[in-house]
Amino acid sequence: MKQVAWLFLLWPMWSDTHASAAEMFDASLRGDVGLAGYSTRAILAGTPDNLAVLPYLDCTYERFFARVDTFGYKAAPMGYGHLEVIARFNQDGFRTDIPALNGLSTRQSSLPVGLGTLQVTPLGGVFFNVFHDINESGGNWVELIYGAKFTVSGLVLYPLLGVDYQSAQYVVYYYGVSDQEAIDSRFPGYKPTSAVNAFFGLIMDIGLSQNWHLNAYLRHKRLDDSIYHSPIITQRYLDTAYLALSYRY
Repeated sequence: MKQVAWLFLLWPMWSDTHASAAEMFDASLRGDVGLAGYSTRAILAGTPDNLAVLPYLDCTYERFFARVDTFGYKAAPMGYGHLEVIARFNQDGFRTDIPALNGLSTRQSSLPVGLGTLQVTPLGGVFFNVFHDINESGGNWVELIYGAKFTVSGLVLYPLLGVDYQSAQYVVYYYGVSDQEAIDSRFPGYKPTSAVNAFFGLIMDIGLSQNWHLNAYLRHKRLDDSIYHSPIITQRYLDTAYLALSYRY
């Protein structure tokens, strides 16, 4: 992980700055701001699906940006985009004060921070992000996502393909069962290894008027065996979605 971080820091010194355009950043808010309903399918034993209504932000202001759950600062030009300092809002923690999870300790949601980039190339967009959880798990997360763009009768579609790597430290914290938990709960002990998860998704942008838009997102992720074989996991696939009404600045 340290080597990857150094690569991100040094790359701008020799990369072509295709996207810099003299590094002029708009001093006004640009993008979508609204409200969304978010849904995450439950994969843990005895837990319901997670439903929430939260702000929806997909916008930029000078060097700062928000991409739904990822927030950051464009630090330096790099290739077709920028080297970015990033943080992510995650809801991967869970409480265990329900009968199905009695005996397990509560898992705190992660606080991932790191470095990333969005490369908007002639062949599509590429996201590459490296995170470290500064909260309880102390684990690492790396993701690579490719996105294309199609317009069909005014409907803008962004199909996505991606893969993410979660370190053993992260997977053990969220999906492992310690020896003490095995004694206190109905689950056998389990110490997983790192995980590589593949997923695909689709973003839809529907223009309702000149400034109002309806944004929808669906993602289907296949969980690595290291996660799926955990005794507290009941589903192979993790499905997430949102539907947002936003005003475009």
